[in-house]
Amino acid sequence: METKTVLVTGIGGNVGQGIIRNLKASNYPLRILGTNTAEWSAGNHLVDEFYKAPFAFDEGYIPLIIDVVKKEKIDLIIPSTDFEIYYLSKSQSEIPCKIACSDADTAFMYLDKYVTWTEHQKLSIPFAESYLPSAYSGQFKKAIAKPRKGRGSRGIMKDVQKVDGLNDEEYMVQEMISGKEITTAVYCKYSDREILGLITMERTLDNGATNYCKVIDEYDSELLKIAEKMVASYGLKGSFNIQSIVDPNGVIYPFEVNCRISGTNSIRSGFGFNDVVYTVEELLFNKVPEQPKITKGVAYRYLADVIYPVSDGLKGNGDDTFILN
Repeated sequence: METKTVLVTGIGGNVGQGIIRNLKASNYPLRILGTNTAEWSAGNHLVDEFYKAPFAFDEGYIPLIIDVVKKEKIDLIIPSTDFEIYYLSKSQSEIPCKIACSDADTAFMYLDKYVTWTEHQKLSIPFAESYLPSAYSGQFKKAIAKPRKGRGSRGIMKDVQKVDGLNDEEYMVQEMISGKEITTAVYCKYSDREILGLITMERTLDNGATNYCKVIDEYDSELLKIAEKMVASYGLKGSFNIQSIVDPNGVIYPFEVNCRISGTNSIRSGFGFNDVVYTVEELLFNKVPEQPKITKGVAYRYLADVIYPVSDGLKGNGDDTFILN
């Protein structure tokens, strides 16, 4: 089987690092490259070659990606951030390789959480009620303000009483619903846009990243209906993630959709849902992925230290790099 070259973006974060670990654990012959906005990160040691890149919304981002694709003969790009999903999907016709992404209009809709709310509302697809700051006048008992195009949990303000000074272009206000947080990964096949399967996990977070999760299935039938309506209505392809709160009455309130492979990809692969492998099977090896066989269990994350003994001129993927156990 011919070796294929994959470029994973955003390898400084847990999403990109999880994608790389799943690629390396697969049985497919892959050469793996990575990009990140910082020259050094915990993900550099995982890739065969590393390139520092500007932010996706910067003018030089797409030209750099095109140069890397041509120079390294990239076969597939797997983006790991919402902004990169949008800008890469928008520029697909300029980039001479495959990109694991949904349509550009869909990527933009799910990049902007307020646009997500307005579009879902039109089609009666469940989503947490949301307002622009200028339209919010205390409609909720408890409210949360968050960046419309936020990255992770940065910039979120919980239990806000006043929204004075928050700009409509940057912020939105959602009801702060009490209950358990769940995360649902869905895989929609690129070949026929049929849903291959999903997995739902109850989770807790630390600094915006999952630190504990438990596989559950009692909400899957309802979540599948939501996902099917989303796929039928928009240009979703590949992996996407629905974040929800389940209130004490069992009502599901999706509050965010990530139109990409999400941060728990390295965890859920251990429970039978390997959307990273499904992606390369479809886009690189013309193989129809097998339907997931989900197993129950719990997972915890822990810290590890990556040691780079030399800093001058080293990109972090040299032989001297090691992990301190």
